[in-house]
Amino acid sequence: MPPILIRAGNPSEWTGPTGNNTWLLPGRLPTLVDAGVGVPAHVDEVARLLRGAPLAQVFITHSHPDHIGGIPALSARWPSMAIFQGPVRETDEPLRVTAGDDELLVIPTPGHAPDHICLFHEDSGDLYCGDMVRVGGTVVIPAGQGGNLRQYLASLERIRALRPRRLLPGHGPIIGNPETLIDEYVAHRRLRDEQIAAAIASGAATVEEIVERVYPGISERLRKAAEDTVRAHLQAR
Repeated sequence: MPPILIRAGNPSEWTGPTGNNTWLLPGRLPTLVDAGVGVPAHVDEVARLLRGAPLAQVFITHSHPDHIGGIPALSARWPSMAIFQGPVRETDEPLRVTAGDDELLVIPTPGHAPDHICLFHEDSGDLYCGDMVRVGGTVVIPAGQGGNLRQYLASLERIRALRPRRLLPGHGPIIGNPETLIDEYVAHRRLRDEQIAAAIASGAATVEEIVERVYPGISERLRKAAEDTVRAHLQAR
């Protein structure tokens, strides 16, 4: 059975107009990819789609609040639910886990967060990519919370090499052109590097001054994220 998208019910400037995505894999071992934030309607929808079966486990792509905040509410509804999350050490033999009626490969993809993982269903080519990429926006590399640009770019290359057919992200619509979008993300990071270098050359001496030049008109709500991303670029130089 194909994965079922369940919106987490938390739209915002930060999470996007449709909020977080969670993905239900029904079957022998009912599994949810990412936990949402605990909105009661989200938990009720998971229960409705399970048709009386218990939720066996939740796989967390990374431990940012909008992806793990729903764990207490889900655990309250299904006390025996298991929780799987990174970090996962990269080895010669990839970790395989059962989800629904299928097997997924666990792919370590640090960069956006130190514990970020993706989950790959080899038969269909579907890759649950958390916050690696999204349509209509870019991904913050929060240097102040363990973000690492070099690791992030390496992780993009890692998932590109898998040649997934689709990316099922933590925000926004399903991505049917993974290689094209990943290449656009890499090009965007190169452009940011050039913009930051130009800002420094023009006299910007602090992160805050660089942000003013590189992200003109940015909202106060997103300013800290922009500052963290600038720091990640500076650390990677």
